[in-house]
Amino acid sequence: MSELENNDHRKIGQELDLFVFSDLVGPGLPLWTPKGTIVYRELDNFVWELREKAGYERVTIPHITKRSLYDTSGHWEKFATDLFKITSREGKEYALKPMNCPHHTQIFARKPHSYRDMPQRYAETTMVYRDEQSGELGGLTRVLSITQDDAHVFCRINQVKEEFLKIWDIVDVFYKTFGFSLKVRLSFRDPKTPEKYLGTQDIWDKAENELREIATERGADAFEGLGEAALYGPKLDFMATNSAGREWQVATIQLDMNLPERFDLSCINEKGEKERIVMIHAAITGSIERCTAVLLEHTGGKFPTWLSPVQVKILPIGEGHFIYATAVMNKLKAENIRVELDISDETLGKKIRNAKTEKVPYALVIGDKEVENKNVTVESRDSGNLGQSSIEDLVSKLKEEIKERK
Repeated sequence: MSELENNDHRKIGQELDLFVFSDLVGPGLPLWTPKGTIVYRELDNFVWELREKAGYERVTIPHITKRSLYDTSGHWEKFATDLFKITSREGKEYALKPMNCPHHTQIFARKPHSYRDMPQRYAETTMVYRDEQSGELGGLTRVLSITQDDAHVFCRINQVKEEFLKIWDIVDVFYKTFGFSLKVRLSFRDPKTPEKYLGTQDIWDKAENELREIATERGADAFEGLGEAALYGPKLDFMATNSAGREWQVATIQLDMNLPERFDLSCINEKGEKERIVMIHAAITGSIERCTAVLLEHTGGKFPTWLSPVQVKILPIGEGHFIYATAVMNKLKAENIRVELDISDETLGKKIRNAKTEKVPYALVIGDKEVENKNVTVESRDSGNLGQSSIEDLVSKLKEEIKERK
C-alpha cells in the first residue's frame, strides 16, 4: 500500500508539475501545464506516427451535435443521463459529444464509395465529455473531459481481420515501448441483458465469433468478459499490469455492425450492388489522461528521455560558468532537445538533487574544467556519473535515444 501511495499518479503529477485541478473550473476537468502538455503531445504524436504508416487520414469534427445524430445512433436513448445537454436560444437540443463515431459516420457518408475505396481510415485526437457522477471522479483516471486518440475504419466484412491485426500491431509497438506485456479481454455482451445493446442477436453472434477467431490466430493471452461490450458491438480490451502490480485497461479495438445499419453505410461492390460495410473503433492510449496516469505509476515519473518534459538540465557550478552554460543550452535547443538552465544560488549538490527530484534524465555539470575543455560532465538519472563528453557526442547520443524512443 505504501508503494501504491508513493506511486499515485496524482502525487507524482503534482511533484512534476504536469497537471492541476481548479475548484473554479470544476472537478474532473484537468488543466495541463506547459510540462504536462509536452507529455500529452508526445504521446499523441507517437500514436499518429504509427497510424500514419498504416494509412490513416486525419479528420476534424465539432464538439457538439444536434440531438438527431444521437437519436439515429441510439446514444440518446441509451446514454441520455451521461450527456451534457445544451439548448440553443431557438430551443433546439444539442449535446456535447461523448464519443466521435456518429460524427465520423457522416464524413464517410458524404459521398458514394466503391469497393476500390475501401477501407477508409479516419483518425483524430479530440476531447469528448461525459457527465460522470462526482463520487466516481479520480485524478486522471476518471474525468469529465476525455482526450481520445480516436480512429474509425470503415471496411468490408472480408477486410475486418486484416484491419484488426494492423491495429493490434500498433498497440503492440506502443506498449512494448514502455515494457508492458498485454493480456486481451474479449469484451462480449451479457446474454442475460440484451436490452442494454443495439442490434440483433445474429449480428452480435457474427461479430463475437469474428473476434474469437482473430484472438486465436494472433495467439493472444485472451479471456472472455461477459457484459463488458460496448453499446454497439463486442471489443478487444488490452489489459496492462504496471510495475506496482496494478492492472489497467488501456487500448481498445471494437467491431461495430450496428452503426453502419443505423446510418445506412455502404459501398458499391464488384457487381455494382450496394454492400453493407462495418466499422472498427480503435483507441490506442484509451485516453491520454488515463494513459498518462498509467505511465506515471508504472515509471514512478521517470519517463524515458523522449517523453520527459525536460530532457536535460544544465548545472553551472558558479556565476563564472553561466556564459558557457548558456551557449551549451542554445546548442541543445537548436537540436530540438528540451533543456533547462539552473542559475540559482544553490550548491552543486543541491542542484543535482533537484534535477533528480524532478526526474530529469540527464544533468550536465559545468565548472572550470568543462569551460576550459569545451565539454560537459554528464550525470544520468538512471546510471549515475557518465564522465565528460563533448557537446557533439552528447547531442548525437541524445538524438538517437529520442528518435528510437529508447
